[in-house]
Amino acid sequence: MNHAPLPRAWWWIGACWTLPNTLLGLLAGALAIPFGARPYAVAGALAFRRMPRFRGALVLGCVILHCGETLDFPAPTYAARCGDAPRNQCVRVADHEHAHVLQYLAFGPLFLPLYFLCGGVSARNPFERAADRYALTGKGWWPW
Repeated sequence: MNHAPLPRAWWWIGACWTLPNTLLGLLAGALAIPFGARPYAVAGALAFRRMPRFRGALVLGCVILHCGETLDFPAPTYAARCGDAPRNQCVRVADHEHAHVLQYLAFGPLFLPLYFLCGGVSARNPFERAADRYALTGKGWWPW
C-alpha cells in the first residue's frame, strides 16, 4: 500500500519527541548485531532484521525490530485472530509496523505506557486495531 508521507517538519518533531524510545530500539538492535541482526532503512524508520530470539516484529520509536529477512509479507489482522473479521483478512506487516512508527511520533514517551494501559499485545488494543486499519486502508493510524 502506498501511504502519503508525513511532512518532513512533523516527522523531525515527532522523532525528537520519541527519541527515548528510539534509543531503546537502537540499543536493542546494536546489541543483536553480533548475533546476526542486520540494520536497514525502511519507510522513515531504521529496521533490524534477523533479530535473535524474536518472533514477529516490535517497534520502539523509529526502530523496527523483527525476526525475518523482510517485513514485506502478510499477517492476519488482530480482528481476524479474535474472530471479529474474516479469518483470511491480512495486512502487510510493513504497513502495520509503519502505523506504530507514526503512533510513536505522535505519542513519544507516552506511547509505551498508553499501549500497555490499553491492553498490550491484544486484539482489543486500539493501537493494534488502528495499525491494522492503517495497513488495510492507508488511513486511520490514530487509536481513538
